[in-house]
Amino acid sequence: MNNPTQFASGRALDVICLGRLAVDLYAQQIGSRLEDAASFAKYLGGSSANIAFGSARLGLRSAMLSRVGDDHMGRFLSETLAREGCDVSHVAVDPQRLTALVMLGIKDKDTFPLIFFREDCADMAIDAADIDERFIASSKSLLITGTHFSTAAMHAASGKALKLARANNVRTVLDIDYRPVLWGLSGKGDGETRFVSNDGVTAHLQAILPQFDLVVGTEEEFMIAGGGADIMAALRAVRLASAATLVVKRGPLGCAVIDGAIPAALDEAFNFRGVQVEVLNVLGAGDAFLSGFLKGWLNGADYATCCRYANACGALVVSRHGCAPAMPTPVELDYFIAHAARMQRPADDAALARLHRVSVARKQWDELCVFAFDHRNQFFELAQQTGADEARLPALKQLMVRAVGETEAALQLGGKIGVLIDDRYGADALNAATGRGWWIGRPVELPGSNPLQFDWGRSIGSHLNSWPKEHVIKCLVQLHPDDAVENRLEQEAQLKALYDAAQISGHELLLEVIPSKSLPSDADTVLRAVKRLYNIGIYPEWWKLEQLSAAQWKKIDALVQERDPYCRGVVLLGLHAPIDELAASFEAARDSATCRGFLVGRTIFHEPSKRWLAKEIDDAGLVAALRANFETLIRTWQRSRAAKLERAA
Repeated sequence: MNNPTQFASGRALDVICLGRLAVDLYAQQIGSRLEDAASFAKYLGGSSANIAFGSARLGLRSAMLSRVGDDHMGRFLSETLAREGCDVSHVAVDPQRLTALVMLGIKDKDTFPLIFFREDCADMAIDAADIDERFIASSKSLLITGTHFSTAAMHAASGKALKLARANNVRTVLDIDYRPVLWGLSGKGDGETRFVSNDGVTAHLQAILPQFDLVVGTEEEFMIAGGGADIMAALRAVRLASAATLVVKRGPLGCAVIDGAIPAALDEAFNFRGVQVEVLNVLGAGDAFLSGFLKGWLNGADYATCCRYANACGALVVSRHGCAPAMPTPVELDYFIAHAARMQRPADDAALARLHRVSVARKQWDELCVFAFDHRNQFFELAQQTGADEARLPALKQLMVRAVGETEAALQLGGKIGVLIDDRYGADALNAATGRGWWIGRPVELPGSNPLQFDWGRSIGSHLNSWPKEHVIKCLVQLHPDDAVENRLEQEAQLKALYDAAQISGHELLLEVIPSKSLPSDADTVLRAVKRLYNIGIYPEWWKLEQLSAAQWKKIDALVQERDPYCRGVVLLGLHAPIDELAASFEAARDSATCRGFLVGRTIFHEPSKRWLAKEIDDAGLVAALRANFETLIRTWQRSRAAKLERAA
């Protein structure tokens, strides 16, 4: 079935989404009553915002038109949309109102309690003055949700946007998005009820239907738009009011598209069968569905393709915990569609889960200069050697953060600087470094352990729950491919447990592989160790490796490209090597496609820290000495990269 919709050419945007923009707090205890939920995961939410987010993730040029409060949650929403590539230039900040909030639970496959906290919230205060004609005219389409016609003020603002859209050849989309509680038709605490018949709402919706080119809703939503309890009668009433293309979401049955006269039965319309998956959470599945449909519709695809994308997006989201973060990327969507026949439980497919993790938009780190001072035993020994109080070590590490900040500013290294800090002596330093846009690594291994042990025992996953998401898990393992079988298998089991925990927590993982020095090593020992970890299904975002020859770097490059093209890269470790020796290792890695930089510690901090602990230098002297060593190393690295670029030119 062809899609006859014509779109204006030369528009900067594909879709502007006007409507709900809120924070979703999802209970993490599946099966629990909302009354008994103990913890919540925070996501971007709101029907329009979910669609703007999902559309951007699928590659459309989306924009959000709404309001947030002048608060932390409002900034979270704007930043989350922007990171996904959504235009937030018309997300206004309302100084008088708070950002909207929703609390949700997952009791069972049919019960999803939710409470809307939307009393005089920011996204329901969009003013007609917020609607800019040039902005509306910059898009191929405008999407509005039914909720944003539920008050007089919002009806006026939405109506103005519609009028401007139609005057500027912008296609218009209505997501009926019927929530009885938001129309005052159910108790304030009853956000779960999806349908309450009401003649007033029906009349309200029918008055705006003529202004839309595409109308999307569930069978219940079309019944409120058309009136009555019979879906076909309701669709006929909608058709009398509107010539729009109608898309009826039918849950596991898929969807129906009606682009003309209403047939005698819904099964006689153009139907596209849905993907059958095990349901975890239906909340937000309709937003995912519409994101997928828009991906096809706005690109001129036929309705079969539009529906295939829509049904697949909806199926993926119902199998996952939240809505916005559960939205697929194009590569993930293609993989799921290709394997849908065997994918009744998408959450259990390791390849799909990995694509969902690694193919989303992420901050790029093309070059990394990292000062590593996560050492614990070494700092304790320095304190012992100098007779210093161990209690001075946290202050020492805070001064190291200060040195990194000054180096970043002096060398203009924004987006290229990082730190590696422990939380035994460096908890305050970690807090000071977090939120500054730095690459931040944090160790989990018990220093010197072989076989590998974690600093907090085997329950590593529960510890990661308290970490900021920007912290990268760093694990040093003395992994040797020729180690005794029992020791090697224990190490691999620990690493697999850590890798699985990282998949759940959402933190990136860096594995520092240093083959045990008690065993003989060959030129390819590190390569074989990395290959072994790939073979057992471990794909860290980062590798940290010791000095390698240029020939071995070529083999590392080839291995990473073959096994994990989504790998973030490899960084060089220092092992207290002098700067001239590190310079040689930089040269060997100069032509590597995967080497992104260095993570070096003792070469930078050992002597200055020893002098500071012995009170031979003051704070300013320490910072100056640390900066001198760090900046010398950075310039050495930069020279090696510059030589590579000169050769390429």
